[in-house]
Amino acid sequence: MTEKAQIGVTGLAVMGRNLARNFARHGHTVALHNRTYRRTKELVEEFGSEGTFLPAETAEQFVASLERPRRVVIMVKAGKPTDDVIEEFAPLLDEGDMLIDAGNAHFADTRRREAALRERGLHFVGTGVSGGEEGALHGPSIMPGGSAESYVSLGPLLEDIAAKVDGVPCCTHVGPDGAGHFVKMVHNGIEYADMQLIAEAYDILRRAGGHEPAEIAQIFQGWNSGRLGSYLIEITAEVLRQNDAKTGHPFVDVVLDQAEQKGTGRWTVQAALDLGVPVSGIAEAVFARALSGDPDTRAAAAGLPGPAPQAGAGGTDLQADVEQALFASKIVAYAQGFQQIQAASTEYGWDIDPGAMATIWRDGCIIRAKFLDYIKQAYDKQPGLATLLVDDYFQEAVGGAQDAWRRVVALAAQQGIAAPGFASALAYYDGLRAQRLPAALIQGQRDFFGAHTYRRVDADGSFHTLWATDDRGEVSA
Repeated sequence: MTEKAQIGVTGLAVMGRNLARNFARHGHTVALHNRTYRRTKELVEEFGSEGTFLPAETAEQFVASLERPRRVVIMVKAGKPTDDVIEEFAPLLDEGDMLIDAGNAHFADTRRREAALRERGLHFVGTGVSGGEEGALHGPSIMPGGSAESYVSLGPLLEDIAAKVDGVPCCTHVGPDGAGHFVKMVHNGIEYADMQLIAEAYDILRRAGGHEPAEIAQIFQGWNSGRLGSYLIEITAEVLRQNDAKTGHPFVDVVLDQAEQKGTGRWTVQAALDLGVPVSGIAEAVFARALSGDPDTRAAAAGLPGPAPQAGAGGTDLQADVEQALFASKIVAYAQGFQQIQAASTEYGWDIDPGAMATIWRDGCIIRAKFLDYIKQAYDKQPGLATLLVDDYFQEAVGGAQDAWRRVVALAAQQGIAAPGFASALAYYDGLRAQRLPAALIQGQRDFFGAHTYRRVDADGSFHTLWATDDRGEVSA
């Protein structure tokens, strides 16, 4: 009897190759396919000893080598290349078979594809995979969407290769159609915010604190052993400790200060705007990357007046203050991201469990951090939590940090150091806790120029002031 594969991977660039190897290392027979057969042969030649691979030269051979229901993991570029692969393989599959898109697809594309393939009797599973190429090989965080039926068959294989924390897989069924890719998108948005906040902390410690990169590496290493412990803090210490082999200078000083982006951060902000959810920390991180990547405008503005940072201006308590500001701002970024996930879950009927998302982000992914356990506990205690900031643990943490947080934001402004992440997080916090916001004035302005109406604090319904009349009377709208 010809051996059949439990799962197949088409698209064998680094991520696809490593996922295939991960499945094989866990004892699963893996079918392999790539547009160029040479890459398939190279994988088998180099890593064939890691498990059982069934290489195929054609899509037909690949599909024929899979057991039913067939599980086909697609690892190609998002957009048209993914659609092209779907159109190539869908006609070869039978009812109940699965196409699993494990790339960084836009969730709206996933919703479209899932609906179209459902009409053809196929399961389309949009699956977020975080952890980069190392995570794909050694254990990523996996966020599959799609039908509950598909997860019954596919879930055990994904849970098998996912990262584990205390034996619990960093993988769960997120929700229907585009839920998995939406959650992965927001994960990446939080990642943008987290990285920006860490960069601002470094910048303030260096320019206002007068510390060299190697010293700041030690500071971050110390923070990593405490409540800020996370993958990003850990690797920040490593990057800051690195010296350039060519010049002997700190590595961070020889890297061009223009941050790149692949688009998931922008998608997060765009989706938040559509949902009406303020993700200001993520937005500022996206805009900060855009600003850094605009050298012509920066060069033209280089002579603008403003203060020059003075080393030592932060005083002896600067390190402790920055740690507090970083932790508080980080909490805000995660709170905004989780609120966005909850809003989308309501909008699209996904029924996402936010505590489960915190659970599967505890390892294998880029934003893995110690305090994700506290996020899970917060949602376990109160599943309908309006915002993480009102949970007892986070309320106490942010409340205790706010004096230092305000000092850091004020210091950055006084010293002319751009800190949009810290400042926007604090502004969000203050806006959220305000008893009354100036939005009342904005409503008055809108009613004056556009008769957009307003509501009153002392009556139900909507109203309009007759601004053009002498007595400016009010009418019910």
